[in-house]
Amino acid sequence: MSASRSTGTTDAIGPDEDPERTPSPVIPGSRLLAALLDGMDAALCAFDAHGTITHWNREAERILGWTAAEAVGRRGFAGWAVRSADAGDVQGRLLAVMDAPGRQVHEFALLRKDGGRVLVRTQSSGVRGEDGKPAGVYCAFSEVHAQIDLERSIALSEALFEDASWGVVAVDVDLRPTVVNAYAARALGGGRTTLLGRPLGELIVQGVEDLEGALQHVLAEGPPPAPAELWVTLRTSEGDRRRCWRSGFLRLASPLAEEPVPLGVGWLFRDVTAAKLAEQDADRVRFRANQLHRAARQAAECEDPMEAATTSLDYALAGFADHVVVDLMADLAAGERLVRAAATPSDAPGPCLPVSGGPLPVRYAPGHPALQAVERAGSVRAAAPAGSGAAWAVEHQWPGDSVHALCVVLRSRGRTLGVVTFLRAANRSAFERPDVVYAESVAVRVAAAVDLARLTAEPGL
Repeated sequence: MSASRSTGTTDAIGPDEDPERTPSPVIPGSRLLAALLDGMDAALCAFDAHGTITHWNREAERILGWTAAEAVGRRGFAGWAVRSADAGDVQGRLLAVMDAPGRQVHEFALLRKDGGRVLVRTQSSGVRGEDGKPAGVYCAFSEVHAQIDLERSIALSEALFEDASWGVVAVDVDLRPTVVNAYAARALGGGRTTLLGRPLGELIVQGVEDLEGALQHVLAEGPPPAPAELWVTLRTSEGDRRRCWRSGFLRLASPLAEEPVPLGVGWLFRDVTAAKLAEQDADRVRFRANQLHRAARQAAECEDPMEAATTSLDYALAGFADHVVVDLMADLAAGERLVRAAATPSDAPGPCLPVSGGPLPVRYAPGHPALQAVERAGSVRAAAPAGSGAAWAVEHQWPGDSVHALCVVLRSRGRTLGVVTFLRAANRSAFERPDVVYAESVAVRVAAAVDLARLTAEPGL
């Protein structure tokens, strides 16, 4: 600040200035300095070249209890702010800074006005006069535990964004990543710098609405009470990948504002896809085992073996497929073509029932999945080509909404009795190997019931 403005007077109006403009009063330099010192978050005191205290701010008063009126003018800390045994060492180390370049950091045990001791960490630097000679020392200090807390917070922040074993992303109020750690960069399929500032929708194909909704909720209402599990589909160079992230959220607010001002959201997550898939598989296995058990008990109460077969299929359909059709060999000895014996309704969900009017021949074209299952005496999976619509299902003589098919051969006593076909609509995924295992377990029970029906000479079988 120039000397002209430290006097408290106003500047004269120059020849090129507006004469009607009212000049603003200038804050006196001493008052501005006092306001700056008292507004600091750190305690600050200053000594002249002889060790006399010249400045003492409010934070220093808060930590030690001594007011500026009681501190300014004293010679060092001896006899009031430090023990007599330590006074010489403290004074010497502080004043030695005048002749040393840069800043020096020390830790001292100072005395509070109430007699208590407090360990402080100081940063001291020499002050030189206009002639370049040492003129004094300024010393900023804070309680060691507060400094350690600050350093620990900084270290924790740096560790999270460097070496954490879970993803950490800082998102701004526009929901764009501003800081990404290494784990998160790998999970999102990009580099730590290439991901910054990009909309999340560019990285996530499906599930971005749920993630952005969670981030917006945190900005408006605060973090949720418990972690959330979000399923997303990522766009990668190898194709789309479906992942499950167990996510926690923290609202980031500025510590410098009087009112909480959101700076964004801290998003922490771990990829738990493998664990969730294993959990889902275990739940699926338990459910299917329970369905098989219930179907066996219910089928045991059926007098008609074919009713037992369709009952087993009804239990198998739950959560597994949308439709099922049963095609049986019309004449096992002659190896004639298949006939449709039972099916679920083609236009709406319903139970598997025998075909009205008796079994009807089905004219499957060569290469039909059901015929392949008979030829191989095994299971065959099939799926509609992209964009084929209902034509594929109609061509195969299946319900029009069928997109995925699983044909499982019915065998009993070393003979092929027919084929049971499970069908899924487009809202379900394709049949996988665990589905084949389950379908074959169901087919064993259905084949036994069909074989029993033939042995009892049911007409039309």
